[in-house]
Amino acid sequence: QVHLVESGGGLVQAGGSLRLSCAASGRTFSTNAMGWFRQAPGNEREFVAAISGSGYSIAYADSVKGRFIISKNNAKNTVYLQMNSLKPEDTAVYYCAARSAYSGLGQNVPSEYDTWGQGTQVTVSS
Repeated sequence: QVHLVESGGGLVQAGGSLRLSCAASGRTFSTNAMGWFRQAPGNEREFVAAISGSGYSIAYADSVKGRFIISKNNAKNTVYLQMNSLKPEDTAVYYCAARSAYSGLGQNVPSEYDTWGQGTQVTVSS
């Protein structure tokens, strides 16, 4: 059974930083594309960042480009999201997801991802 477990969320002031981690167990995701999505109350789940299985292809939503960095450590089966210069509008539940059958990024939409973590809350105060 495959599990993705996020950690690292919390409460931070605007301008601060947080680092989210997503640990995969049950199988290796070193060859699979991994992504981060977020969902604020009343909003649809939206794309944040993704990294290909090789790690050579990376994509970011325009709203986080230049502030967030996605990375992965295949030896630890873990994906990270470093979030800097946080804004109140970044407040959401952040989800880690995996494309279990693909190594490429695709169109960066939730429907392309078939394995999801439980989410971690990020709250940015003004």
